Amino acid sequence: MFEAVEELVVEHADLEKKLADPSVHSDQANARKLNKRYAELTPIVATYRSWKQTGDDIVTARELAADDPDFAAEVKELDKQREELTEKLRLLLVPRDPSDDKDVILEIKAGAGGDESALFAGDLLRMYLRYAERVGWKTEIIDATESELGGYKDVQVAVKARGQIEPGQGVWARLKYEGGVHRVQRVPATESQGRIHTSAAGVLVTPEAEEVDVEINPNDLRIDVYRSSGPGGQSVNTTDSAVRITHLPTGVVASCQNEKSQLQNKEQAMRILRSRLLAAAQEEAEKEAADARRSQVRTVDRSEKIRTYNFPENRISDHRVGFKAYNLDQVLDGDLAAVIQACVDADSAAKLAAA
Repeated sequence: MFEAVEELVVEHADLEKKLADPSVHSDQANARKLNKRYAELTPIVATYRSWKQTGDDIVTARELAADDPDFAAEVKELDKQREELTEKLRLLLVPRDPSDDKDVILEIKAGAGGDESALFAGDLLRMYLRYAERVGWKTEIIDATESELGGYKDVQVAVKARGQIEPGQGVWARLKYEGGVHRVQRVPATESQGRIHTSAAGVLVTPEAEEVDVEINPNDLRIDVYRSSGPGGQSVNTTDSAVRITHLPTGVVASCQNEKSQLQNKEQAMRILRSRLLAAAQEEAEKEAADARRSQVRTVDRSEKIRTYNFPENRISDHRVGFKAYNLDQVLDGDLAAVIQACVDADSAAKLAAA
């Protein structure tokens, strides 16, 4: 059933030998690449070996059961284990997103709904920061434009993993499903009649690109400087510290005004620009390849509402996968695991069906 896995077992053994060679580690980039592939294959190989061993044990147990009926129960238990290992191995063999272990830049923008939308954008920011804290990730607010009532017109956050990343547990692997329009239904603080309003905020998640991921010709950039606006330190509105970078061939724009120095804002804007260019390149590659294995979750148009946060009912609904729960207060406090897992499961199921 899993004959092709034998090739992965051979590759895994070959990688193990290479990584045991001290000379390999003189090239750190190559060593990281080999380690990454080794980490990807290890759970597949371990599960495959257990699957094969269980198969051998079933054959032996059936032979014994022919002479001693007491072994029949053991055969039944081993059959159950075999089924579980078969399903686990199938899931491990689902084609992986090559960006799954990357960190991300998460952007939240207020949409329709004015001040209420900006306040909701602030709620989403807090939700993601709390979730990152729960799973042990680091966060850094790169740039933010606050609204008058304390919310955010837009905010960009870098989210980074700490230490060794387990396959499928990287920042992009979990947060890539958050991109889209998030809708909120609640009574705004400014509403005197107690009427429920509907507003929305947009979330964009892109893998954070390293300099080696995206080659940018400095001649293709137009860099504009201007005075910062909104809440900030003493330098705000007094110096031309804010930076806007335009990538002329694609028209992609990134800006930053959060830092006090022009140089710092330029560095942060370049981080955002690299990630946006990488995301654009990946989307273009997906279109050209017409990859039939892409999950239904990932092909949802960003303009569609992906999730609704209903405060009167304490309900959260993800419209892509049919997920619904009545613990909105906990979700907004960072308990996002079940919501994200529902998207992960739907993605895996779609890829398995396509494969």
